[in-house]
Order: sequence, then C-alpha cells, then structure tokens
Amino acid sequence: MSTDDDLEALALLHDPVRRSLYDAVTASGGDVGRGEAAEAAGVSRTLAGHHLDKLVEAGLLESGFRQQERKGPGSGRPAKVYRRARGERSVSLPPRDYATLASVLADVVGVLGADEQAEKAARGAGEQLGRRHAGEPVERVLGERGYEPYEEGGLLRLRNCPFHVLAEEQPLLVCSMNLALCQGLLEGLGDDPARARLDPRPGECCVALSKTNGD
Repeated sequence: MSTDDDLEALALLHDPVRRSLYDAVTASGGDVGRGEAAEAAGVSRTLAGHHLDKLVEAGLLESGFRQQERKGPGSGRPAKVYRRARGERSVSLPPRDYATLASVLADVVGVLGADEQAEKAARGAGEQLGRRHAGEPVERVLGERGYEPYEEGGLLRLRNCPFHVLAEEQPLLVCSMNLALCQGLLEGLGDDPARARLDPRPGECCVALSKTNGD
C-alpha cells in the first residue's frame, strides 16, 4: 500500500459515524454484527451497514458471515459480521520507515546476544514514561500508546500490540522487551511492576496486568 492509499483510507475515519462504527468493531475484539455496531454508534442498522461496507472497501475492516444459531427452515440467512482488518495503516508526511530500522536493530541485538541489555533499556524507557505520567491511571497511559486495554477476569488485558510487525519477526526478543517496558512503566507510575506478566493470547498483546497487587 502506498502512503496515498493509507491517507485516503484513514480519511474515512474523519466522519464521526464511521469513526464510531470502527471503534465499536475494534473494541469488541471479535466479530460484530450490523445491529450491534448500529446500536453502539447510535445510528440505524441500514446506515451502519452502508458505512461499515465503506470501511471494508477501504481495508480498515474485514467482513464475513456468522451462522444463525437456529438451524433448518425459517432460520434465515447467515448474518454479516465485521472485524478489524489484519493489515496496518500508517501515514507519515514526509514518508518515514522506522519499522525497517527497528527490524535491523532487533537483528543486531540477536547477533550480539544483547537480550538482557535490550530488556534493561526497555525497562528504563518504561520508567521514564511512567514518571512523565505520574498520577495517571495505567489504563490511560497504555491506551494512549495503542495497547487498547480492557478488563477481563481480574486482569487488564491489552487487545493490541503496538509492536506487532517486529513481534512477528522476533517474538522472544520483542515480547521480553515489551514486558520489561510495561514493568518499567508501572514502576515509574509508582505501582508494583510484578503486576505485569507474559500471558499471550492469539491476536492480542503478550502482556497482561493483574488488577490489584497479589492477584
């Protein structure tokens, strides 16, 4: 995808209805039907369907079909559902390519066997970030950095990995650095760094945080 394509796609989110629908789908972490999205955005089902399909055409969402629970005659057609697209969109003017440099640096860490130093640096960066946001809830700080935190089963889980591309290439290194970064963030915020631990799940960040100390 070119920068122009990404810019055109992201420009669709300037429309408040489309942005609300996109947020409703991505916040679910799974498949969302037109009716569910429409209710969350406060618009009609017909209008929601129109805008959701536009987001699919732009590559921001993906669509599929969910089989109705009831089987047999009268059960109706499978319901159309939407989910966040697996691809990524980013715009930088002028164009930048930080991902390639980050990939090269990750390779250098592996060649030098400098995993421990990389984790230490990540923890230090997290501490600095935490000190800059002292007094703020960790959920807000993580949310502003693209982690998309949500609560489930006494844990604060992170729906999105901001380092997804690198994590695909170097999972052990990136996940260990990500954990160190989150632990440093908690420490900088004056919280218990032991709250952060590795608990990977498909399609989400590898780090999870216990809600209270001792969980």
